[in-house]
Amino acid sequence: MSAKKKPKHHYLDYGILLPYLFLAIFGIIMVYSSTSYLQYLTSGNYDPPFAYAKSQGMYLVISLVVMAVLYRMRTKFLKNKNLIYFIVASVSALLIVTLFLGKEVNGAKGWLVIAGFSMQPAEYLKLVMVWFLAYTFASRQVNLKENFFVNYRVPLIVSAFLIGLVLVQPDLGGAVIITLIAAIIIFSSGIPSRLSLVITAAAGALAFFFTEIIVHFGQHIPFIKNYVYNRFAVFKNPFIDPLDGGHQLVNSYYAIHNGGWFGLGLGNSIQKKGFLPEAHTDFVFSILIEEMGLVGAIVILGILFFMIIRILLIGIRSKNTFNSLMMIGIAGIFLVQVFINLGGVLGVIPMTGVTFPFLSQGGNSLLTLSAAVAFALNISADEKRSKEQLSA
Repeated sequence: MSAKKKPKHHYLDYGILLPYLFLAIFGIIMVYSSTSYLQYLTSGNYDPPFAYAKSQGMYLVISLVVMAVLYRMRTKFLKNKNLIYFIVASVSALLIVTLFLGKEVNGAKGWLVIAGFSMQPAEYLKLVMVWFLAYTFASRQVNLKENFFVNYRVPLIVSAFLIGLVLVQPDLGGAVIITLIAAIIIFSSGIPSRLSLVITAAAGALAFFFTEIIVHFGQHIPFIKNYVYNRFAVFKNPFIDPLDGGHQLVNSYYAIHNGGWFGLGLGNSIQKKGFLPEAHTDFVFSILIEEMGLVGAIVILGILFFMIIRILLIGIRSKNTFNSLMMIGIAGIFLVQVFINLGGVLGVIPMTGVTFPFLSQGGNSLLTLSAAVAFALNISADEKRSKEQLSA
């Protein structure tokens, strides 16, 4: 049988698929563990203890269906200009509608409820940004090193506009993630190294001064929300305000300390019993360490990083620019989200409300990350098929 006639499942990359399945299923277990106790106490018979886990499981089923559809698509179709522009326009419209009609959660107006279904457009923008920029830079490689800002002004303006829509919700964490993802794509596209260094240095300096300004003067700046100021003000030393602004981070530290090397046992967390707010979303990794210990947390991180490195290596080795940038961008989505979540949990950077991939409760996040994995599986299959055809 020739390589062309082999069914696509023959090229399925189990180095990506199996870690994904393990993490997604383990995520349901962690959602149940981190929510069941309070659900049982507060909702009685009206909302069973496994309600959040059941919802996460339903999103996983939907995600698997979406993944199957995306995997069956030809990569040529994924490079369709009209399709990509339609997706970008649709997400832009959803973000704009959300600003006016969205539901406010934790100070940010980022949720759009349609027929009982809660949608968070900023989550989907992460993957859409990778897709849009990968196509744009792959189709304009000739002009990359000459007049960069002139030749790429349209995609850069579009990207800035989309990030701005997230920022004004205000969703600082989401805006930072999407900005970093966009930067990864831009820096990986082949732009001159001097330009990369200048942009990196400028971004680093801007982030430092922005942080310092909020920490010292944020409470006097009208457009800075109080909860944003509190997150920045206490991240260096949350114990200065352990009952208010530093409450989450202090209890996160307690959870990590309780876990030690081997943890208290799955389901036996103390901090999830009302002491640590957002235990099932922003701080689920603290609960993971408390229940499974540092050793268990390292194992979970190892599985996740194995998948990320697998995706990244395929992107680096690919000779197809679109495939390469897509894989690097998808790996970037996971890396950036892990870094920002763990940075906030450990107090290395201010808390931004960013969830941990797969383990945190959140259907929109799971659906977006699953779609990203489906893109990676599709491109991996395309790379394998191309290599077989070349060697035949």
